Amino acid sequence: MKIILMRKPLVAAIAACVLGSVSLPALSADDAVMKRMEMLEQELKALKSQMQKQEVAVKSVTETSVKVKNGGSLTFGGYLKADYRHVSGSAGYQDYWRGNSTGSVDTDRTGFNVKESRLNAKYTKGDVVGFVEMDFYGGDGNELVSNSTNPRLRHAFIKTGKWLVGQTWTTLTPIKAFPEALDFGGPIVGEVFVRQPQIRYTDGNFSVALESPETWGDGDIGLNAAGGGATDIDSNEPNPDLIATYKFNGDWGEVQVGALVRKLDVVGGDKTSTGVSVGGRLNVGEKDDFRFQVNLGETGRYVGAGMHADLVADVDSGEVKVEETTAYTMAYRHFWSSDWRSTAYYGSAETDAGEIDRSHWGVNLIRQINPDLSVGVELGNFAIDDKGGVDADSDYLQLSWKYDL
Repeated sequence: MKIILMRKPLVAAIAACVLGSVSLPALSADDAVMKRMEMLEQELKALKSQMQKQEVAVKSVTETSVKVKNGGSLTFGGYLKADYRHVSGSAGYQDYWRGNSTGSVDTDRTGFNVKESRLNAKYTKGDVVGFVEMDFYGGDGNELVSNSTNPRLRHAFIKTGKWLVGQTWTTLTPIKAFPEALDFGGPIVGEVFVRQPQIRYTDGNFSVALESPETWGDGDIGLNAAGGGATDIDSNEPNPDLIATYKFNGDWGEVQVGALVRKLDVVGGDKTSTGVSVGGRLNVGEKDDFRFQVNLGETGRYVGAGMHADLVADVDSGEVKVEETTAYTMAYRHFWSSDWRSTAYYGSAETDAGEIDRSHWGVNLIRQINPDLSVGVELGNFAIDDKGGVDADSDYLQLSWKYDL
């Protein structure tokens, strides 16, 4: 009789256990034992065949490719994220904190949502890349029945060589400065946080772009002449926003400096406004990092995601002025181990004419269960302290589950 040794660990282990339980003298003397061994050999062959079939089935799933037109490649990505959030205090509930005022209202609310989940697709052929991404913050949905939410376009652009055309993060955004937060966006109150259509040219670490203009607060809102799509279109916006940035990077991290020049539509003509931004990520030790942003000047709608208009009335004189903002964020991420990490962050913004003051801090603990799945908890506070206006703040607790696709 020929005994076949299997390579598969499971099969080999079973064979070893069986062989180890039978003594060699018994094998040579007892025909019944020999027959039993032949039966076990057949069973092992059957088990091996079943395992090979399972391997083929798994391989057929993992190696499935998407056939696309003209020989390009199409890849899909994104993540699924489920959030449990409890907000308690005097600032009104939001699914995530932005720079806007939530008003002052007694709040004690628990919310569940999956709207941060996002899907994207990238088509590549040669040196041309097309990218589109959406999440589900496009509508408020209905908690009474279906909790349905509308898809929202985040990015849609074409990139070829040194050119990018389409909608994505404004060139002024220091992408590496965004902290790892469970609250969507983290301290948006102090961040450059705008996505918009643009034409961008990049040469090495230098980028310059013409981007979609919009003066917020001039009271001159026209109709959408194009029909179907945009709303709240200002009829007097002839000049695109001009943005230029430069990145410094190395083993130590990356820092981006940028400048913004705009023509704002004001009563009696227009006004040139300017702003500057510095931000990035600095590596600390083997895995930790420190991230920051500093935004100064007449940055207007580019900072805080709705914190204040470009043109505001001075609190004391009532005169309409171009608002000036001082905003910043800082965050430190620490890895406790390969599976556990935390980020502590803070963001703040103050304005000159409107004298508003907003801040947001948070600290979290995240466990990486496997390379694609993580779960975490975050505690924080959002505060509004506007002169002559709202004075409110709320604490929040958030639990999040995230599965990278």
